[in-house]
Amino acid sequence: MIVPNKVAHWLAGLACAASFAGSVQADALQDAIKGDQRTPAYAERDKYRHPAETLTFFQLKPEMTVVEIWPGGGWYTEILAPMLKEKGTLYAAHFPKDTDVGYFKRSREGFEKLLSEDDIYSAVKLTEFAPGGDSEIAPEGSADAVVTFRNVHNWMGGNNEQRAFKAFFKALKPGGVLGVVEHRAKPGTSREDMGKSGYVTQDYVIELAKNAGFVLEESSEINANPKDSADHPKGVWTLPPSLRLGDEDKDKYLAIGESDRMTLRFRKPKS
Repeated sequence: MIVPNKVAHWLAGLACAASFAGSVQADALQDAIKGDQRTPAYAERDKYRHPAETLTFFQLKPEMTVVEIWPGGGWYTEILAPMLKEKGTLYAAHFPKDTDVGYFKRSREGFEKLLSEDDIYSAVKLTEFAPGGDSEIAPEGSADAVVTFRNVHNWMGGNNEQRAFKAFFKALKPGGVLGVVEHRAKPGTSREDMGKSGYVTQDYVIELAKNAGFVLEESSEINANPKDSADHPKGVWTLPPSLRLGDEDKDKYLAIGESDRMTLRFRKPKS
């Protein structure tokens, strides 16, 4: 029993502990973002990708088990790996090793090289994600969070987007978080045009998540870009960093910056 004259001290202690935990989390994230392990060209894109705000919105903590889906060249891995190395676990669910797709093969080989070059990546668990197959991104029910950045459109070509969300749901613990960042299409854009342009409507992403069993907890405009009209000649790849048109109207697209993006946090129900 807590006697009345100690209640204030008890509450103050709880507040102090919560503040300290939040400080540790923020410090681990900021240290990772400012670390020497980051590729300078990647760090230059922080102004578009807002990693501190995004990962904080996804409620990631240093002691979590996190699955990063299709990490590509490791833009976010360079931040997540050091953040989670001491107390947490990072699964990097990359392209399948045995693939006939040249881009997949080159990207995976480059990622494996990254992991081998610095001890900071020694604890990363490299797995595979093939949304149309049976690959396991992490043991079932083991992850506190699954995060995916600008990937949903990639699964639409093979009609695998719904399978992807079901795989995320399977890997998560009850109460776990799914964090999604995706290029945002104008409301009402057809599925065909989404696939061609690389932009996906926010309503469609929410529908995919809900169909898999998730609950939308919160959306954020952290990665919004009102300059992006989302109707470019080469789709989202018209904008930086791809600049698919080369020097044609390059200054115009550089002035727009990277794409307008939705940032969504879903939750796997606890029961």
